Amino acid sequence: MPLTILIAGAGIAGLSTAVALRQAGHTVKVYEKSPFSHEIGAALVLSSNGSRVLQHLGFSFEKAHGMPVRQWDTLDGTTFESLVSLDLSGAERKFGGPIFTVGRVDLHAELLRLAKEEDEGEGDGNEDGKARDGEAKERGRRRGPKVELFLSSKVISADPENGTLELADGTIRKGDLIVAADGLHSVLKPIVLGRENVVAGKTGMSAFRFLIPTGVLKGDQELAEMLEWKCKGVTILADTRETEKERERHMVWYDCQGGEVQNFVGIHPSHPDDEEKVEDYQPSMLREFSHFHPNILKIIKYSSHPPLGELKADPRSRQARNVSRWPLNVHDPISTWSRGKIVLIGDAAHPMLPFGGQGSNQAIEDAGALGYLFQDVDSPDAIPERLRMFEQVRRKRAARVQILSKVRSGKEPDVREELERYADPIGSAVPSNFAERNAHDYGFDVYAKCAEVLHRSQIQNQNQSQDDILAPAPSTCEKGATVGVQIQEITIEQI
Repeated sequence: MPLTILIAGAGIAGLSTAVALRQAGHTVKVYEKSPFSHEIGAALVLSSNGSRVLQHLGFSFEKAHGMPVRQWDTLDGTTFESLVSLDLSGAERKFGGPIFTVGRVDLHAELLRLAKEEDEGEGDGNEDGKARDGEAKERGRRRGPKVELFLSSKVISADPENGTLELADGTIRKGDLIVAADGLHSVLKPIVLGRENVVAGKTGMSAFRFLIPTGVLKGDQELAEMLEWKCKGVTILADTRETEKERERHMVWYDCQGGEVQNFVGIHPSHPDDEEKVEDYQPSMLREFSHFHPNILKIIKYSSHPPLGELKADPRSRQARNVSRWPLNVHDPISTWSRGKIVLIGDAAHPMLPFGGQGSNQAIEDAGALGYLFQDVDSPDAIPERLRMFEQVRRKRAARVQILSKVRSGKEPDVREELERYADPIGSAVPSNFAERNAHDYGFDVYAKCAEVLHRSQIQNQNQSQDDILAPAPSTCEKGATVGVQIQEITIEQI
């Protein structure tokens, strides 16, 4: 009988997991504290490791207005001189999945469509839905029912032994498994970790981000010319004047929403007032990047334009609440992701810094792994073993990416010793430069890793059955087991 799975949080991690577990045949219910069913925020890069999972789930990059990333350029922010250029036009062939930029609102809307779409024989006969029903039947079952989304339903606690969620209104909900996708300030994380104390460290850096309608930039001749020569993908504008980490600045620029919107993220040294909300961040941004190229300062001045949706709603509007700023805090990897019937995913499990753009992609990998490992689970008795396998698949992998997220491209050697503590298998190579980092992040196939861990468990269970009479059963998480499934490695020579 399919499981009943409760998910706390309807962000990217929660909805991706809801879709994956629904397609694995389970009944999924999502509880979201917000009264709205849409994501907030600017845009993000879906790298190959994340897009591979989304493709498997039937995600439409066209419906999400995704923009293909063909190139990743690093330029001198003061002169626009090219420093590094990475050709990503063959990313799908090299890494197993395409690379797109996408607005968070669009990504969330497409995940919501997959969560709520009708089964085969219902609705409008959606071909994508039929294909996923076919895949489910090949695994011996149909997709589960449409995901139930409960808004204004704040989760305040949970019981890991009984599998119950407590909502702010006093309601108790019971399920076979609870997925904690409730973000950076997760209320379920302390329950899973018990007495383990997790304290975020300060990096000494802060970030701001804003969106500008492409039409606004095209209306300025100099900026229109920049749009013509800018690469079709991600551009990093680096501060070559400052070399000390604590004083470094850079800006990330790419388009989204079908090219109608330009997304900007700026990293700069922190100041005491960075956590304070102010009406207009523009003067602060202009000070931080005052030595950058005049066209970059002009772009910052255009940050007073509202997002595209507000412009469409009221073309006369020019007062934007479009810029956000926040301090960048670093989180170390945690020792466990699950307790009883609760499992942590996304920012609740592995909060990331923005360097490398892997936060959402790692959440999507979590979703893919849970969907794969729970696709043939019909009894709650199997949950503990599957959660152990989930941690084998995800914990070291996410820890390495989490550590890499602390440093910008080119600084990978600075965290080598930390990375080696989470090498999988122990003693294997870890990224030491930007190209190796890209191969490590983008080339990972979470489904192949799930197959490896599942195969290892099956072998150990067979051995256990043979030895039951003579000795106690070995741990299913025994290290050093021989595995008959190999993961394709993406080497630096292939980039």
